[in-house]
Amino acid sequence: MSDLILFWHRRDLRIADNTGLALAREQSPQVVGVFCLDSNILERDDVAPARVTYMMGCLQALQQRYAQAGSQLLILHGEPVQAIPHLAETLQAKAVFWNWDVEPYSQIRDRAIMESLKAKGIEFLTQNWDQILHAPEEIRSGSNTPYTVYTPFWKNWISKPKAQPVATLENTAGLTEKQQELAKQAGAIALPTAKELGFVWDTDLIISPGEAAAQEKLEEFTAKAITEYQEQRNFPAVDGTSQLSAALKFGVIGIRTVWQATTAVLEDCNSEEVTTSIRTWQQELAWREFYQHAMYHFPELAEGAYRDIFKSFPWENNEEHFLAWCEGKTGYPIVDAAMRQMNEIGWMHNRCRMIVASFLTKDLLINPQWGEKYFMQKLIDGDLSANNGGWQWSASSGMDPKPVRIFNPASQAQKFDPDAEYIRQWLPELRSIDTEYLVTGKITPLERRAVGYPDPIVDHKKQQQQFKLRYQQQKGGKE
Repeated sequence: MSDLILFWHRRDLRIADNTGLALAREQSPQVVGVFCLDSNILERDDVAPARVTYMMGCLQALQQRYAQAGSQLLILHGEPVQAIPHLAETLQAKAVFWNWDVEPYSQIRDRAIMESLKAKGIEFLTQNWDQILHAPEEIRSGSNTPYTVYTPFWKNWISKPKAQPVATLENTAGLTEKQQELAKQAGAIALPTAKELGFVWDTDLIISPGEAAAQEKLEEFTAKAITEYQEQRNFPAVDGTSQLSAALKFGVIGIRTVWQATTAVLEDCNSEEVTTSIRTWQQELAWREFYQHAMYHFPELAEGAYRDIFKSFPWENNEEHFLAWCEGKTGYPIVDAAMRQMNEIGWMHNRCRMIVASFLTKDLLINPQWGEKYFMQKLIDGDLSANNGGWQWSASSGMDPKPVRIFNPASQAQKFDPDAEYIRQWLPELRSIDTEYLVTGKITPLERRAVGYPDPIVDHKKQQQQFKLRYQQQKGGKE
């Protein structure tokens, strides 16, 4: 048995502020990284080309980071349950370390790998949380149950001290020449491109791959935008958000590093307005963690609605309407602009995510799981917990004290895109239309035909009445 510890990367594609990786280096002078291109994930029908392209770029950057530290990042492709233990056994590794994950599939997969390693006499360390600031069991209600409402979760969560970033991997030994040959025999391959894996994305990514790019994005955001976040975050035409969601999804930047950056700005500010903005963004981080804790405690969320009333809700599920929504051809400018943004660049502003989700479920009366899956097929930052939580919030089917929330597309556009800048950016055919008509949606049929823009596929007022009627009938006077 050698001193070698394999560190299995999954949602933590970095060597800085990586809790499991730091622990591995403390216990051995020889730490080598490994990433398995999981066929169970890559062969699903909800994988976005933009997301895979970003991930592969991050892996390329991670390989370079390992080389700088004196080691390697090995790449496997296949079933991790077989591939990881086989590699560890072939290399006679002392142990395999990895960070725990909240997702149901990850936990089932990881437990199977633990059993396999145990049978081979190889140590492992997994019960280590890296992607969240507090372990799910650490944030519980007074009755010792998981929170199902955000506000009390936030109050408990923010009251607890947050861990500092951990040491960056450095000065570690890599594989010997003999071990490198053995690794190849055990399935280690050269890092493929996204195209070689069958995922084509030729548009510029909203965030460049790798640790350095994520750190730069964080520094840019905390230098200014975070101080105006409360005011600017809801306006999709304004560059007022961090755009770190993809980096957080893949763990290209450590959550402790992110939190430390926000607290540093908070400590230096002397304005109540700036303090409110920073705290608002911290609450967004807490929302992300709330959804992760929820997915951990209630894995059934991945399969459908949390609230019983929506488990058998009579959705219309009109396929033509769904296709129009997907293509950004509903006849509602703010909805269509948002969908086209996502289709074209693999990302959508969060305010718009709420608008289009409300429209799909409350106007088109389509099952939110259809929209949830389509988002995962397109988004660079598609994350099971965050995407599921956001869709259930918008559909009123999740953990939400307000049972029915309906967004009016016109009022949302008037409030958050008052000059129609966002609409014009993503719907160029409407650039000549007066702003008043763009934000209210009151474009005449003649004007619509002249520019090739469709009539509204449904009437918002009638549809929301229909949704409320079905909701009351389903409710039957009680939840």
